[in-house]
Amino acid sequence: MLFSKHVAAALLLATSLPAAAQTRQETLLTSGWKFTKGDQPNGAKPEFNDAKWQAVRIPHDWAITGPFDGRNDQQVVKIEQNGEKEATLKSGRTGGLPFIGVGWYRRQLNVPALGKDGRAVLLFDGAMSNARVYINGKEVMFWPYGYNSFSVDITPHLNAKGSNTLAVRLENQTEASRWYPGAGLYRNVHLITTPGAHVPVWGTYLTTPEVSAASATVKLKTKVEVPAGTPGLILYTALLDAKGQMVAQASTPVTVGQETEQTFTVTSPKLWSPETPTMYTAASRLMMGKVIQDKYETPFGIRTFKFEKEKGFSLNGQPRKFKGVCNHHDLGPLGTAINVAALRHQLTILKDMGCDAIRTSHNMPAPELMTLCDEMGFMVMVESFDEWKTPKVKNGYSQYFDQWVEKDLVNMVHRDRNHPSAIMWSIGNEVPDQSNPNGPAIAKRLQDIVHREDPTRPVTMGMDRYADDLKYGIAAVLDIPGFNYKPHWYADAHSKLPQGFLLGSETASTVSSRGVYKFPAVLGKEMRYPDNQSSSYDLEYCPWSQIPDIEFAAQDDLPYAMGEFVWTGFDYLGEPTPYDEKWPSHSSYFGIIDLASQPKDRYYLYRARWNPAQPTVHLLPHWTWPGREGKVTPVFCYTNGASAELFVNGKSQGRQTKAGPGATDPQTRYRLQWKDVVYQPGSIKVVAYDAQGKTIGTEEIRTAGAPHHIKLVTDRQKLTADGQDLAYITARVEDAQGNLCPDATNELRFAVSGAGTFRAVGNGDATNLEAFQKPQMHAFQGQLVAIVQAGEKAGAVQVNASAAGLKDGTLQLATGK
Repeated sequence: MLFSKHVAAALLLATSLPAAAQTRQETLLTSGWKFTKGDQPNGAKPEFNDAKWQAVRIPHDWAITGPFDGRNDQQVVKIEQNGEKEATLKSGRTGGLPFIGVGWYRRQLNVPALGKDGRAVLLFDGAMSNARVYINGKEVMFWPYGYNSFSVDITPHLNAKGSNTLAVRLENQTEASRWYPGAGLYRNVHLITTPGAHVPVWGTYLTTPEVSAASATVKLKTKVEVPAGTPGLILYTALLDAKGQMVAQASTPVTVGQETEQTFTVTSPKLWSPETPTMYTAASRLMMGKVIQDKYETPFGIRTFKFEKEKGFSLNGQPRKFKGVCNHHDLGPLGTAINVAALRHQLTILKDMGCDAIRTSHNMPAPELMTLCDEMGFMVMVESFDEWKTPKVKNGYSQYFDQWVEKDLVNMVHRDRNHPSAIMWSIGNEVPDQSNPNGPAIAKRLQDIVHREDPTRPVTMGMDRYADDLKYGIAAVLDIPGFNYKPHWYADAHSKLPQGFLLGSETASTVSSRGVYKFPAVLGKEMRYPDNQSSSYDLEYCPWSQIPDIEFAAQDDLPYAMGEFVWTGFDYLGEPTPYDEKWPSHSSYFGIIDLASQPKDRYYLYRARWNPAQPTVHLLPHWTWPGREGKVTPVFCYTNGASAELFVNGKSQGRQTKAGPGATDPQTRYRLQWKDVVYQPGSIKVVAYDAQGKTIGTEEIRTAGAPHHIKLVTDRQKLTADGQDLAYITARVEDAQGNLCPDATNELRFAVSGAGTFRAVGNGDATNLEAFQKPQMHAFQGQLVAIVQAGEKAGAVQVNASAAGLKDGTLQLATGK
């Protein structure tokens, strides 16, 4: 029923009560923690003396400080999904960091007075891994999967008076992962208290079943936990737009033991999309007479999408293809400890590239990532598992599958199903069960669980065993057949499967090292070099994969192909293919952007394709090649122009034009290439043109002289003084004329003073074993990135970078509330 004037006034009163009347309290448990590595038999007991333990803040990754060592989690394994025929020693598969073993966390927990019907709940956004939670010495929860969120009601275990002891034991097993998982309480921990009737954790489910330009129907289901003897309750809910203005409202009596359902109509809704990520809020107040029992807010977006046979995917009635990337969860030099500013930094870089979708490979994401995707406009494939019943690694998820898979899927869906950014669920990645006759039954069971909890979104998975996927039938079971690295099979799959569409769930796996170029510049599979680097000509790939252009062509030529999720957006710790058998190499080469968040050349190949609204003109390689005088040094241009002309020392090398869809070589459709250029010092310059012959942009690269100074460039000039905000500062070693010195390896030292601190540093070199936490590091290909963290007081932050023989670089930032 709609609000009467009296009801509206009651809601207004409820929303304007003083802070003292707030009923629900949610506290982030970030400080006051003590940590130690190694098992502690009595670590859960309140009387245990933890005075010698390390004081830490949560989120915390205990292993990111290193040191790197190729003996950490060495695995002798045959990686079947990579086509390996025999087991070999993998020394850097999980990053070479010391995450194996047991870690303990403890803190005192002061819980507000709860009263007779009050409840206290702990919510863990993620704990790596095999979490055992203790209150006052008693184990109250065990949750093995380190990527999932879980909650526990601790009310029965609290002391009647005084403080309580919260302890958490975590244990990471050997050979439990294929990449660096991190270690510890790496995501946030929340304490939620309610005094009486209340909405439980993830207690709302909001859908938008009917959407048009004129109006939208919004349905909200709310669970309410009601103590015995509580008199009649009313749930008041107002829908608020992005400016906080009420656009719809409802009040509904609560029936004990049933969900409370409310339906709203929003006129002229502002629809959510990657281009217009408009958010609304359902603000609910649970009332008993004039007394507020609980307040609960559900952020949401209004949008509609379809997956249609032969038509593919559409959002708000507009056909589109996913321009997505796969990302692992680590934040490079920061490790896995979640930081909103770091996530926002990653998404900002991807947004400029034209990326509009994220696959959370291969696990549940941090809730902060989902919120940012809502706010910034990214569609998300929320993924769950890298294993089912058949193992890939000795101690992977297969050991928990039978007992925990339904619990893990339910938590995943309940937590994230209100996010407009969540477009589809993924129930697995490259699971060996594809090759098992029982695989389709397992897939159907998991898909049915997800449909039961959220019938509004489709289910997919990343499949890599094409013949078995069709032979045993798992591909036909899925709502969306997702294929990893199979563009050559799309047409065949489309002809044999019932869905009428398919998805590139994981694509490319091209490898490169930022700023490194190998000669000759030719297509190469599983290329390896003595320096453990890969070429940034973007022509090197893995035995199972391709260069980007092949997937581009398939997506452009096949209307039923709904887009792609590239492996990967960012480099990540672990999986250093093709050097996982050769130490030192601790991080991937797959990234479009390196581990320190610096774009590689490949970034501009994708930007030219995905961001047509902004001109892209990018030239490679660098033009400082002492010793290559007179040798062929190919030059490529990545541009969204139709053609371009190259000049070397002012002399034209000819004008190249992109080929059309019928070209036999996909590279000629997406790259402009001058393969016979002979190197001479000086400069290369490109002028790019659109299809009408109008200039869209130019780029020039000059031969660098001797290193002269350090230039600092920040991504943000002003930070929030919250103790968490970050600035990413690129340090460039330049010559006297301001040209990047692409071979510079100077050790740069950083000093940060004022209202901020040094946080970490990275240079994107997978072979570099220097610690991320020390304020010095050698440049890689002339650059590195220092991360500066704001303090909690407003003021100026001074950043200085120095190196022997170079002029210092300086920069000033500002922090404020």
